[in-house]
Amino acid sequence: MASEKNFANPLRRNLQRLLRSMDYVSRHPVLRRDGAAARQMVEVYQHLGLAWEFLALQCRHDGGWRRVGEGKLACKICGSIRGMKEHWLLLPRTGPKIVGRQSRPTSKRTFASRKAATVVNDSINFHGVKLNVEVLNPHRSRLFRRLDITVAPDRLVKLQEGAVECSLSTHRVDLRLEPRKPKERPPYSAFASELPRKMLKRFPIMVNYDQRGRFVGLTILKSL
Repeated sequence: MASEKNFANPLRRNLQRLLRSMDYVSRHPVLRRDGAAARQMVEVYQHLGLAWEFLALQCRHDGGWRRVGEGKLACKICGSIRGMKEHWLLLPRTGPKIVGRQSRPTSKRTFASRKAATVVNDSINFHGVKLNVEVLNPHRSRLFRRLDITVAPDRLVKLQEGAVECSLSTHRVDLRLEPRKPKERPPYSAFASELPRKMLKRFPIMVNYDQRGRFVGLTILKSL
């Protein structure tokens, strides 16, 4: 808690001084007439605006919001409008990195296409690990390019480390150890209880369960 206060106070002071400087420049008498001095003052104001944008990216907006014109809310610390999309992200070199919030489907209406139903579709390559998050509202699609179906709303997360790919959705967790080759047939699927013991012995899988016999996880041993 103390570290957050130490972080917020210098940022608040720097922003207040910067905003006062911007206010001073914007009201400077030299701007009342055209000329080289006025153009220089405009350039100074633009550079101050870039500095404000850089400082605003560091703000966590934890000082509350104030209502401004047109029913919008502005951060009391940096003045950023709530819900405004930022074109840039500023991440700390050390410590946890936070990008966005946990988005969920936003509508029950069925959209005409996957693109129109997309709420979020974002990716990041983080220290060699590829991560993609896609959030979709209900939408129409085609199965086998012939059957018209309605796809339920979902949140899809895909994590890829080398050849290993883990996909998570609302009701499934899929793990692939090798990428599927082009034109290759899809793999077979079966419950463990449906497979013969001879086949199970060839699968390096350990099932994790608790004291009450509930399934809690899975361990897969990769070959060297």
